[in-house]
Amino acid sequence: MSLETQHRTHRPPSSAALAERYRVKRLLPGVLLACFLALPATALAQRGQGWSVLAGETLGRGNTAFHGQIGWPGISLGLLHGGSERFDIGGKFSFNWGREGWVRYTDPGIKLQAWMRLQLVKERNFSLALTFQPGPFFYFNRHDTDVGLALPLGLVVGIPAGSAVMVNLGLDIPFHVYFGEGIGPVFPILVGGGLEYFVNRQLGVTFNVRLGPAVIPDIDDTEFTLEALFGVAYRF
Repeated sequence: MSLETQHRTHRPPSSAALAERYRVKRLLPGVLLACFLALPATALAQRGQGWSVLAGETLGRGNTAFHGQIGWPGISLGLLHGGSERFDIGGKFSFNWGREGWVRYTDPGIKLQAWMRLQLVKERNFSLALTFQPGPFFYFNRHDTDVGLALPLGLVVGIPAGSAVMVNLGLDIPFHVYFGEGIGPVFPILVGGGLEYFVNRQLGVTFNVRLGPAVIPDIDDTEFTLEALFGVAYRF
């Protein structure tokens, strides 16, 4: 059948059909608007797993999580406990093959740190926390051992992106100082982000990256600093 024949045999819709189409068109925007207004509450109710080791979401009172990471500048093992609904406390051991994240130096070293996180803000779609991880470190070079103290502060925002993913954005100032003659105080300023993918309510896979300059006033120098770590977190 030709297009001309199809056009001649096609019947125009009745007035009742036209009226029905008109009613559907009028109802459709209202239905879509109702769905749109209902979406945020539904989506937020399904977001996140209620805990995090990297972002601003704390573990919650009485919960404990293990977190292991590997990458640059090394490997770390940490244990974090929910002291209250907004405060986590624990400890961390690190073996580094990059001196405090400096990309030009591969001196081995160890760090022993406390691990604290205080939640400052908790909203429906984001959270903000302050982190503090003080502790001594020891780096071993060819001639002697450099001893120092790390006093790193950080601010991190957590943004749930679905029920299985938590995104973080952070500003870290991992200040540290070397004792004795030589390097002295170091003032890094690092920015970056990361994510946690929750396999289930107990197990998560993590990735975190921070980068920026480290200012060393005593030797009038600046070192590019990088932290890029993959990890696994388990809450029990």
